[in-house]
Amino acid sequence: MTDRSAGAAPLLAVTDLKVHFPIRAGLLRRPTGAVRAVDGVSFAIRPGETFALVGESGCGKSTTGYAVLGMIRPSAGAVAFLGEDLTRLDRAALRRAQRDLQIIFQDPFSSLDPKMLIGDSIGEPLLVRGVLSGAALARRVAEVLELVGLQAAHARRYPHEFSGGQRQRIVIARALALQPKLIVCDEPVSALDVSIRSQILNLLMRLQRELGISYLFISHDLAVVRHVSDRVAVMYLGHIVEEAPTEQLFAAPTHPYTQALLSAILLPDPAAQRARRPLILQGDLPSPAAPPSGCAFRTRCPMAKKICAETKPILRSIAGAHRAACHFV
Repeated sequence: MTDRSAGAAPLLAVTDLKVHFPIRAGLLRRPTGAVRAVDGVSFAIRPGETFALVGESGCGKSTTGYAVLGMIRPSAGAVAFLGEDLTRLDRAALRRAQRDLQIIFQDPFSSLDPKMLIGDSIGEPLLVRGVLSGAALARRVAEVLELVGLQAAHARRYPHEFSGGQRQRIVIARALALQPKLIVCDEPVSALDVSIRSQILNLLMRLQRELGISYLFISHDLAVVRHVSDRVAVMYLGHIVEEAPTEQLFAAPTHPYTQALLSAILLPDPAAQRARRPLILQGDLPSPAAPPSGCAFRTRCPMAKKICAETKPILRSIAGAHRAACHFV
């Protein structure tokens, strides 16, 4: 995809975001350490843009999304949305700001109340916030159902009466009900059959074109990310290790972790797949409660040297908007 919003002022600006969960032990449950789930993440999203966070499970990408939404209180840093720092707002002001921030969860079935008609699930945010009620509420529910490719009559059914792909469309309709400016998509297609994934991705892209929505797209699937995103940030153990426009990242990855992730993508050409020499990482992801000194990736990096244990690399510009955190880039 092309960067449709280059030069536009950021809709969302995240600066040095940290989310640390205390570890407590003993009878008095005193803090003995902390899990550094997110440890100094910065990025910006412009209007109408899709910004992707990718990485292994446990790297902190979903926690970052939840902190942006205010579902988790950050330990430090700033989350500026439309120029206002959400981390400094009181509960009432944050709730008002959250009207423009919505989320699509990974599992559509568990994110819907099985005892509620889907029309009630979609309309609940509008009703609770006092935006619409009665006939106007019913019209809005019908409108967003049709917008995601379902019928108005489906509002009178329960979640179990739909397929997985249809349930994800319902969850997308609920996210659209309040007409948000930014939607966090937390692995929105990973729970779906492969045959359905492209339909949901194309739906999200169409809605973005028609409504001008921005997406924070969280995924471990790089093939999906390449299809939908304008820019990509690669996360490892709570840090962003590389960030670039999508095609630039895929064409010329510079960080060894990014190179390893890309080498794991299956190629459509069997001959090219056999000829490839994948970069296989050794060892397991370290614990975010006890991250390595210096570069967090050094314990698995084939390029690691003494400096990697002593000095933490900073995220610096490589070429234009392409940035990487590696001493040897």
